[in-house]
Formats: sequence, C-alpha cells, structure tokens
Amino acid sequence: MADQLDPTPYDALLLLSFGGPEGPDDVVPFLENVTAGRGIPRERLKEVGRHYYLFGGVSPINAQNRELLQALRKDFAEHGLDLPVYWGNRNWAPYLTDTLRTMVDDGHRRVLVLATSAYASYSGCRQYRENLADALATLAAEGRELPRVDKLRHYFNHPGFVRPMIDAVLRALAELPEDVRSGAHLAFTTHSIPTAAADTSGPVEAHGDGGAYVAEHLDTARVIADAVREATGVERPWRLVYQSRSGAPHIPWLEPDVCDHLEAEHAAGAPAVVMVPIGFVSDHMEVKYDLDTEAAAKAAELGLPVARAATVGADPRFAAAVRELVLERSAVERGESVQRCALGELGPSHDVCPIGCCPARGPRPAAAGLD
Repeated sequence: MADQLDPTPYDALLLLSFGGPEGPDDVVPFLENVTAGRGIPRERLKEVGRHYYLFGGVSPINAQNRELLQALRKDFAEHGLDLPVYWGNRNWAPYLTDTLRTMVDDGHRRVLVLATSAYASYSGCRQYRENLADALATLAAEGRELPRVDKLRHYFNHPGFVRPMIDAVLRALAELPEDVRSGAHLAFTTHSIPTAAADTSGPVEAHGDGGAYVAEHLDTARVIADAVREATGVERPWRLVYQSRSGAPHIPWLEPDVCDHLEAEHAAGAPAVVMVPIGFVSDHMEVKYDLDTEAAAKAAELGLPVARAATVGADPRFAAAVRELVLERSAVERGESVQRCALGELGPSHDVCPIGCCPARGPRPAAAGLD
C-alpha cells in the first residue's frame, strides 16, 4: 500500500466544469443558463443549439467529466491521498451550488478546486471564481457555515497535461497516409476570444494579464512541436489558430479561424495538417463539432488530408498531475518550500490570483466556454 500523502489543510477537491445538456429537452434550458442576463431570445437559442441536436442533444462533456472524476479517485486511492473528490458544473447538473452545499453538509471546510480550463482567461479562470463566490453567497444566505475555497493554479504547461498531447500528435500523424505524413503541418487550436480580452500590450510573463492567453498557448504549442520534432526527426511548420467564435460579426476576435487556416495551408501547398486542440481538456462539443465536423468537412472540400489529435481527457498522467498540484498547493498553505513542475519558458503560474487577474474585456461568447 502507498504511503499516506498529506493534503492538509485541505479536506476535499471539487472538479468544476462548464456542464452540458444530456438530452434534446435540456439544450435550450442549458443555453439559457449559459447566456443568463444577456436577453437572447429563445428562438435564437434554438438556432445556436443546432450543434447539440446533431449529437442527439447530448454534449460529451458530462460523460468525460465522469471519466475524469473516476480517474482522479483511482489515482488518489492508489497513491495514498485520502481526499474525497466532488463534481459540480457552472451551467448544468450537477450544479456548483448544489455540490458545494453537499460538501458543506458532509463536513468539509477547506476545499481545493480544479477547473477544467488550463489557461488564463476571463471565462477560463475569473468567471469560475465569480461562480464560486456566488455559490458561497447562496450558502451564506441559507445560514450554512462556509468553507474556504482555493482554486488550483493554471496547469497548461504541467508535464502531466502536455505529455499526453505530445503522444496524441504522434498518434494522429500515424493516422495520415504515409505519402503525406512527413510533410504534415501542425495547427494548434484553441477557443477564440475577443481581441479586447486578449490585449497583448501588457507583460506576457505575468500570468493572467491580457496577453497571457495567447502567450501561454504559444508556449505550450512550442513545447509540443519541439517534442514532436525530436520524436520524428522532422521540423514541421506550425501555427496557433482559433475556433468556436461566437458573437457579433463586427467585433474583432482572435484569428485565424481554423477553417480559414486550412484553406490557407492548402493554397500554400501543405500536404496534410494535424489539428491539435491544446486549448481544451476533453473532446467535448467544441472539439466534436468545430473540429471533427466543421473543420473536417472543410478539409474534405479542399481535398486536404487532416487528422485530429486527442485531448488529454482522463489520461492517467493528467490525473497524476492533479494529485501533484493538490500536494503542491497543500504544501504552500503549510508554509513549506515547493518544487513546481512546468515545461516551456513561462514557468508555473501563481497560486493565488492577483487583483485584476483575467479581466473581463469585450463581449463574452454567446453559448460557449473555454473548457
């Protein structure tokens, strides 16, 4: 049996995610939750929800979070980390407030939070912290004793997050026809956000400022591209591209869009492209539709061979990374010195989000998250 690992002062971990519908009748109510307060007509939400209806009204994200939940519990048990793991969502059942209420009723008072978003951004970090604050305010109004809740640091460059993606790229390359494999380009994809929210005028080394979203993705993409080059002996052109844009057409968002990029790659003579969704933890709707459906159709129209690398999902190495992050933050809270794991040039991000971290600039996506 593994030696007992010490998570004190924490007594529980909360897996916090975006949530998604699990049937046709859930789609519009789910989208109403996502867009609450923005006055979007129900008919418009039905139109936005067409992606979900193509998949029977079911988003893959909840099933994938159940898999991750089990992977975390298995890893913790096998390594002697006695820390119960709960799961709550921002926009669908199990709802965050309900899960926190259960945790309080179960006696937990120091809670760590793992958000299923690896990078610094408003939707991927600050909004989750706002959701947590709102949930705690609800529990306070009910007269419950409130737990202290701390969010784990951004893990975009943790080895346990990056190395599964390196292996996924190598597997995707192997899926391509042999005659185009060696010349295949890499397109690293992530969720587009308004350029106002990705202002790069500030110091990019400061995790959580406006420029960090792009800088962190570029750092991760560079690590993966270098590792793939070492594994294959081929120097491949690569670029960070964007997907899942929503909102008014006149408002500028990060570009190029992945479909536009595939057109440009084809026109420039690229023999094949591997799409690598580094911005997402799991193969949820924005991967299954925007890449596997929409971008794949564009590639077929062009006659451009493409393959799509898998996301990290419930890979055991990611579960182990979460365990390491839990023990790292626990040691920090106990005042102990800590060796933080990080690949690339940016290094590990902060433990405690500073004031002004991940500001909300520009419009938010109408019906999407950054999970």
